[in-house]
Amino acid sequence: MYKIIRFALFQFDPEKIHYFTAKLIRITLSLPGMKWIWLKLYSVEDKRLEKELFGLTFKNPVGLAAGFDKNATMFNDLAYCGFGFIEIGTVTPKAQEGNPKPRLFRIKDDSGLINRMGFNNAGLENAVEALKKNKGKVIIGGNIGKNTQTLPDGYTSDYLTCFNALHPYVDYFVLNVSCPNVGSHAKLEDVDYLKELITEVQQLNNSKTSQKPILLKIAPDLNNQQLDEIIALVAETKIDGVIASNTSVNREGLKTTDNRLAEIGNGGLSGQPVKEKSTHVIKYLADKSKKAFPIIGVGGIHTKQDALDKIEAGADLVQIYTGFIYEGPRLIKRINKAILSQK
Repeated sequence: MYKIIRFALFQFDPEKIHYFTAKLIRITLSLPGMKWIWLKLYSVEDKRLEKELFGLTFKNPVGLAAGFDKNATMFNDLAYCGFGFIEIGTVTPKAQEGNPKPRLFRIKDDSGLINRMGFNNAGLENAVEALKKNKGKVIIGGNIGKNTQTLPDGYTSDYLTCFNALHPYVDYFVLNVSCPNVGSHAKLEDVDYLKELITEVQQLNNSKTSQKPILLKIAPDLNNQQLDEIIALVAETKIDGVIASNTSVNREGLKTTDNRLAEIGNGGLSGQPVKEKSTHVIKYLADKSKKAFPIIGVGGIHTKQDALDKIEAGADLVQIYTGFIYEGPRLIKRINKAILSQK
């Protein structure tokens, strides 16, 4: 059934269809009985799926990655798809338009997406107001970043501003320092700066009555030496965990033609083409650190086996995004049932 729906949706501009789909989900769930039907169709309720991590209890280990619900307007509806957690954002202090359109592209031959959205979002104040409407049905992560126009001296201030305002409304935080679609982010790749950023965010966190887990989202294109630096960074800063991984700038091995890729231009690649690379990063971090910290695995999960492979590699939780678009909400149920079958 979803393949028919997907065929129709894929005839239109991907960014426009995203907002159309959000409205369609909201309207559908407002109809009598539809919330119950969706829970029956997509959700798996079983205590054996529960996962204790970061001091939080996840009802199941399958989450929605950041970027789908940028402005925290969909999480209450998306909870009926059976997710164990939903990450909103990336949120920046000020609203920003992002990069010029078109900026989101399907590469159907590779079951992937290329995007250069550029942290388009309605801003921090808008996100806070939206999160005040949280009905408490699902764990919420807050993915935070800097404004594109912020100068390097102000990067940390942007993260602290977002952290402070969102702290009462999200269950965990993600420092997004690895997105390839925002300008002037070279400083965010510097390990010394990351140490400074994490330390200052943790100091703010420790000043609160209750502390929230903080995770670092890393790129899939890091080499082993860079991954070793991440492991050392986590050990030194005592950050709560890592999300592996963000989108890739690599285009090797794609079925999509070089001409089409040239037409699309720059952007972060997601979906099945990054599956193996993401899994390698997870396994390397888990093995080399001797599982010293939790890992959320994301990248190319389109089947239940893809998710199981991430967990086998060392992921404690998994997230989907592009797979959710290509495979539909039944993917969440399939993954959760596969996890149960191994217990």
